[in-house]
Amino acid sequence: MMRTMDPTLPVISSAANPRVKAALALRDRRARDETGLTIVDGAREVRRALEAGVMPTDAFVCERLLSAVDARAALDRLVADAVPVTSVSESVFERLAFGGRTEGIVLIVRQPSTALADLAIPPDALVLVIEGVEKPGNVGAVLRTADGAGVDAVIAASPTTDLFNPNAIRASAGTIFGLPLAAAPTGEVLAWLRAHGLRIVTARVDAPARYTDADLSGPVAVVLGAEADGLTTAWDGDDILPVHIPMAGAADSLNVSISAAILAYEARRQRDHPGGAS
Repeated sequence: MMRTMDPTLPVISSAANPRVKAALALRDRRARDETGLTIVDGAREVRRALEAGVMPTDAFVCERLLSAVDARAALDRLVADAVPVTSVSESVFERLAFGGRTEGIVLIVRQPSTALADLAIPPDALVLVIEGVEKPGNVGAVLRTADGAGVDAVIAASPTTDLFNPNAIRASAGTIFGLPLAAAPTGEVLAWLRAHGLRIVTARVDAPARYTDADLSGPVAVVLGAEADGLTTAWDGDDILPVHIPMAGAADSLNVSISAAILAYEARRQRDHPGGAS
């Protein structure tokens, strides 16, 4: 049943309202780091956050803009779970929403834990590791790929952006809330991978082996670096296999999210068709 807002609720029509100002402050990383909160905008992203069990600390809704099926479903979930909902005017909602995405609903949520010690993986886990990736959009795109390819966990090694940046949430299409996710310094990530018996395969432009020659079945971690600098030397080692993605043109590398997609889906192909590399 489609629910509607309580018509007796006051409608906030000023961006100077303290709750609106506190939400707007979360566009800045410092405020996110200090409060442990972040913004989720977009009907699809909001719905996936709620489906993943994320409990909002606040919800802003402009009912006149709630036209999408996902937005209505999200409001139904909020009302059913007795989450306090703040009704706002269209002008206030436009300030809260990012990039003109006026879909009628924005959540303020507490960021899930990204502690490496809390990360649980299955025995034959496929893990993606991204080191030093700077752009939130790339982080989100990698997470969306990981969700699509059935990756068991994503680890950010020495990240240079906060993983729950609103732009990362949007680029992930909300899948960030359903994926096991952790962040830690590179040295700790390496130690964790080895302690958990994961073979380590790194993407390097100068690697002698093609990615299709690598065995990506079984427990394995695929590691990628930022486009500008690649991986640090911490990922050199006798127990680490470097591979490259062949490049036929002038460019020597791909965007990290594209590389992640190629490698993750090759790993999925090998897992779905036992027999290893082609």
